[in-house]
This record gives sequence, C-alpha cells and structure tokens, in this order.
Amino acid sequence: MASLSVLALIMGSDLSLSEDEDGNTIAPEGAPSITFLSLSLLGFGTGFWMADVMGDSIVAEKAKFEVEKGHIQATCYSCRFFGLMVASPFSTVLYSWLGPKSIVMLLVIIPLTILPLLLYLNEQRLQTVKPTSEQCGEIWNTVCSRAVWQPMGFVYLYNVLQVGNAAWKQFLRTVLGFTAIQLNSFQVLANVLLFVGVLAYKYYFIAYSWRSVYISTTLLNGLFSALQVCLITGTTFGIPNYWFALGDDAFADFIGGIQFLPTTIMMVHLCPAGSEGASYAMFTTVNNAAMSLSGAISTMILGIWDVSKEAFENNELQGMIKLTVFTTIVQTSGVLFVGLLPRTKEDLAKLHQGEGGRSRTGGFIFLAVTFFSLGYALVVGALNIVAPGWAGES
Repeated sequence: MASLSVLALIMGSDLSLSEDEDGNTIAPEGAPSITFLSLSLLGFGTGFWMADVMGDSIVAEKAKFEVEKGHIQATCYSCRFFGLMVASPFSTVLYSWLGPKSIVMLLVIIPLTILPLLLYLNEQRLQTVKPTSEQCGEIWNTVCSRAVWQPMGFVYLYNVLQVGNAAWKQFLRTVLGFTAIQLNSFQVLANVLLFVGVLAYKYYFIAYSWRSVYISTTLLNGLFSALQVCLITGTTFGIPNYWFALGDDAFADFIGGIQFLPTTIMMVHLCPAGSEGASYAMFTTVNNAAMSLSGAISTMILGIWDVSKEAFENNELQGMIKLTVFTTIVQTSGVLFVGLLPRTKEDLAKLHQGEGGRSRTGGFIFLAVTFFSLGYALVVGALNIVAPGWAGES
C-alpha cells in the first residue's frame, strides 16, 4: 500500500524542479496538486503506520519473556532511530543532487525490500481467531481498569498539550532566509539527537522514576521553546541565527528521545496476558490519536494571530511572538498532570492490585475521548487536503 501510493505520485505528476536566475525554485506545469500530493502521502502513511503498529505488537509479544522489562524495547527502538539518523543525511544529499523524484522512488523501492524478510518471521499459522465481539470485550475490560486508564490518561493529556508552532518553518524560511538544505540539516541533527536521547534513557535515565524523567525533560523543553522568542526578536547573544535555531530545534528532539521509551515500556506493562499485541496496538492508537489532535490544534490556532507569509515579509512579528509564547506555555502545562503517572513499574503493579481498580465510567470516557480525537484529526486533515488555508493559515 505504501509503495503503490507513492508510485501513483511518480506516474501521475512531474516531480522535477528547476531554478530561475535568482535561485528561486520553479515548479513544472505537471507538478502534483496539493490534493493529489496529500492523498498520496495519506496512502503511504496509512500503509507505513499499519506496518509500524504490527512491528510494535511483535516487540510487545517478545518483551513479555524478558526478565528486566524495557531492554528489548530499548534495543529495538535504538535500531529504529539509528536508521532514521543514517537516512536523514543520505536523503538530504540525494535530494540536493538528484531532486525530489529520486527520494520518492526510494519510497517505492525500500518498503518492497522488506517483504522477503517476512519468510523468516516465525509465527503460528492457521490459528483460531477470536470473534470480534470477544476481542472488543477484552479491550473493554482492559480500559476499565484504573491501572490502564489512569496512566494512559496522562499519556493522552500530555501528548495533546504538545501543541507545536506550525508557523515556525515558514518564519525560518521567510524572515531568516534559511534554504531548503539548511532546514534539512535541522532534521538530520534532530534524528541524530533523537537516537542519542533513546540511548541516554537506555543506559542512564532508565534508573530514574518515570515522573522525574517527565518533569525534568518537560521543564527543559519549555526553556528551549522560550528561547525561540529570542530568535524572533533577534536577541541571539552573538550566536549566528542558523546555529541558534539549530540548537533550539535539535535539543527538543533529544528530549523527545528520552521521553519516548518510558511511555512504550509502560504500555507493555499494561498489556494483559494473552492479548499483548492487540492491547499494545490500542495503546499506541491512543498515543497517536493525541498527537494527531495536537497537530490539528496547531493548525487551528494559526488563525488567532497574524502569522501569514505576507506578515513575515513585512517584518510584522508580534503575532509570531504571541504564538510562540502561547505554545510554550501549553506544552509545559503537561507537567501538571504528571501525578496520574506511576513513578515506577512497581507502582504500576500496585495500581493493578489496589482497591477501586475498575471503573466503567473511566473506561467509557477513555474510549470516547480517543475516538473523538481520531475523528477530529481526520476532519481537520481532510479539510487541509480539500480546502487548504481554511483555518486562516497561509
């Protein structure tokens, strides 16, 4: 599905680029429309994330046999982020050398190279599949447990509050004049530090409580987000704009790498015996639903202040300052809900055994909020495809 979606993009549009005498990029007449490009990426992302969820489920199944929970996950995700770290500079060089078509062709080929490896996947075939009603019943029993909806409530609230500054890249390009290669270098370093963050948790922060990890990293992230205001106002303490912006963006990914593993380790501990794969897939859905809703909110709030390209070209930056301060406060406010999070794996086990451990109301609210978030994110995503700029953004 992922390969066919981007293959349609190659076959149905012209992906070549050229530049005029001033170095401005010129799109060809046959360039894909926003709608066609969005639909192609939607198909690619759907196939990719379906495979990702299945891969996560396999890791969750494997992790139940280890003595010290978390090490298999740490190793697997370290390998995953190492791949991102390697792919980022490679794709940046390839893009600058051969253009976007070469990248899209790789998106067609690389997923297909994984298929032969499925022959080595040891799985039990022709198993009896539980009826859908029974599987739904197991999920319902799981989410009614306080040991599930309380910590997952924190995961949801924390992620939904990570509202990003969706106008930031436009600011860097329009006001500071960063090139596509410079912006790509941000992504390269971000993936490197994301990998370093995962390793830092695996070898050092894993000994600390989940609460202390989230509190310290959230406050640090708030500090670096606030420093973006300094870049907007030109107060960079003698540091060139590029390096100042690079430090802000990249360090946020280092923090994200540290926060990533505690969440996934906790999710494995929440999975009931016998249905680890399905339960873990549901928990990751909650996590992704919150992030999707956060992204949708990021788009919605662009219309509150004037952060359009035209405003940037006229050096009108008050709206950008207000948006940056607002998103920084919202992101940092996630620390207020850290009390919902168990301190350690042992505290999570006690929560399983404690009194008042089940609540049908808690389970209903948990599922209702999850489905609402998915629906809202889908609606906003569809509007972004069929009616670009509907929320007032440029």
